[in-house]
Amino acid sequence: MRTTDESPVQADSAGSTRPPRRPRTVLAMDAGLLDDVFPPAVRLRLEESADIRPPQVVGEFGSPEAVAALAECEVLLTGWGCPHIDTGVLDRAPRLRAVIHSAGTVKTFLTPEAYGRGIAVSSAAAANAVPVAEFTLAAIIMGAKRAFPLAQLFRSRRSHRTAADLDRHHWLGTHGITVGVVGASRTGRRVIQLLRSIDADVLLHDPYVSAAEAELLGATRTDLDTLVATSDVVTLHAPSTALTHHLLDERRIALMRPGALLINTARGPLVDTEALTAHLVSGRIDAVLDVTDPEPLPADHPLWDLPNVFITPHMAGAQGNEVGRLGALAVDELARYARGVPLNHPVLLEELERIA
Repeated sequence: MRTTDESPVQADSAGSTRPPRRPRTVLAMDAGLLDDVFPPAVRLRLEESADIRPPQVVGEFGSPEAVAALAECEVLLTGWGCPHIDTGVLDRAPRLRAVIHSAGTVKTFLTPEAYGRGIAVSSAAAANAVPVAEFTLAAIIMGAKRAFPLAQLFRSRRSHRTAADLDRHHWLGTHGITVGVVGASRTGRRVIQLLRSIDADVLLHDPYVSAAEAELLGATRTDLDTLVATSDVVTLHAPSTALTHHLLDERRIALMRPGALLINTARGPLVDTEALTAHLVSGRIDAVLDVTDPEPLPADHPLWDLPNVFITPHMAGAQGNEVGRLGALAVDELARYARGVPLNHPVLLEELERIA
């Protein structure tokens, strides 16, 4: 990580460390989200760690106030709604040494040229993985109990379930099920960790993870075809890239065993929606979809009305009071930068093509 010529942490002759400096920091994000991302306690730590002067929040980089702020800026603390940081912005920020993102991906707004200028990049994606993994575990448990179709049946019929209602399903419950995790992303790894709380065998497919590493995570590494063919639950946690487009196509969806549950809290394009629709309409498999392709689905799409499909509005990631967790992580990173120690959550140039 490149820093300024002045050392962030100074030691006196006795060897004790003075308080860290407060780098000039500009917030670039949607101002309406500021209080959610940085609730009072987090905002206090931010102001203790950084020198923030008006304009406190920049929504675009072209105004005279923003240009003046960029000229002095050492750290850009970004968030949802951050304007695109291109060559022109970087040219106007000659002192910029770090971009710390209080949300997930940086790929939507940050040009890779920043790395060539020695700028350190960090993201709060690890904090966003927490609610996504929790949502996924809940979906696995509720989906395995067939809670969604049975609740719909119960609501429409207004009478108690019958043995025939349960017999319609291939299996019920989590005891001894096999869960296939596609992608050892931050979320995928946390899902594997959470799955230790239930009696499940875990398979993992990720081309960048070795068998030994998968075992350390608590999973068995396997190829994708084997995973989809042998899992009771398939849950997706891979990024959306050219290589993962329609990762689950017609052939792989057809490999899924009858009664299997597909969960997608990652990105809609990982799944061929047309192929998936046919298998869901037939009732052969179930799905919990927090993301779709397109998103949202057309109003007349058949998946909206299927009892074996539970669709949520892209809400697995941080919402409400969960958003403050992202701001807290970003402030922790900024404090580490100010002390001159390595960032805990760097986003590396060589990883950009294969991360979300």
